[in-house]
Amino acid sequence: MPLDPYLAERLHLLAGMAFPDLADPDARSRFGEFMRDPTQWAQPDVVVENRETAGPHGAVPVRTYTPRCPASTAVLWVHGGGFLGGDLDMPEAHVVAAELAARAEAVVVSVDYRLATDGVQYPVPLDDVCAAWRWLRTELAGDVERVALGGASAGAALALAAALRDRDEALRPADLLLLAYPFAHFPVPALDSAMAAEMTALPPTMRFTTADVEFMVRNYTGRLTDLPRDALPGAAALHGLPPVHLLVSEYDDLRPSAELLARQLTASETEVRTYLAAGMPHGHLNRTPALAEVDRSLDFFADALR
Repeated sequence: MPLDPYLAERLHLLAGMAFPDLADPDARSRFGEFMRDPTQWAQPDVVVENRETAGPHGAVPVRTYTPRCPASTAVLWVHGGGFLGGDLDMPEAHVVAAELAARAEAVVVSVDYRLATDGVQYPVPLDDVCAAWRWLRTELAGDVERVALGGASAGAALALAAALRDRDEALRPADLLLLAYPFAHFPVPALDSAMAAEMTALPPTMRFTTADVEFMVRNYTGRLTDLPRDALPGAAALHGLPPVHLLVSEYDDLRPSAELLARQLTASETEVRTYLAAGMPHGHLNRTPALAEVDRSLDFFADALR
């Protein structure tokens, strides 16, 4: 499929723009205009509450989203951001959590894990996610029938790594994993030639170069070799995991990581169901359901939870 037409007609706003250019107010304004969706998002009728739980590195903030009706499922959701960006207010956290809570009638807990900045590195972000996950199971598991674990991009890597810890420590596993465009491997496998040609039309702010990926990995783990198996968990043994619902962005330099992960899970006899978000770039859950493919992506996860 071609790039989503709404996004395609706005690419001119990003022409010639690289991430360092966002220090310029005019570039930031154009980038903000590009990120504006066709209509303003209205939060569904869910109860939102900021809380925190204890973790090995200090308190871990979490935000709960509770539907008005009784919930049979609880979900821990982990935003992305290359392990060094993002927060509870970004759409990939706030919009996704609120929408899943409403659509799936589930309690969703979004976790504000420590980012890989100011000297923070692996395993601190993962430890925070695991602390929030265990808090959810302690606080909510008795009130629901199922518990699920999910995340997007780097958050998907953290969610998968948390599930691997559960397996290795013989803890109660999640009943379901929801992984959106995961950053699960280093090196990232190459795009096929046809997709690589399609991607050349995208501006630098919608791409991941080899240098970008290496920076994220080095910043998170402190090195580029001998990586811990659960840092980029596509390198880990993937047997013994719960069923996985895997969302893939079509126009994404990290797409080969998601597709390789699907093949690895299948080879490990883990049940996996994939959905290709046609015409969407990496991080498309940072937009709202005003875009039809974002709406369908949210339904893909909500249907898995129902």
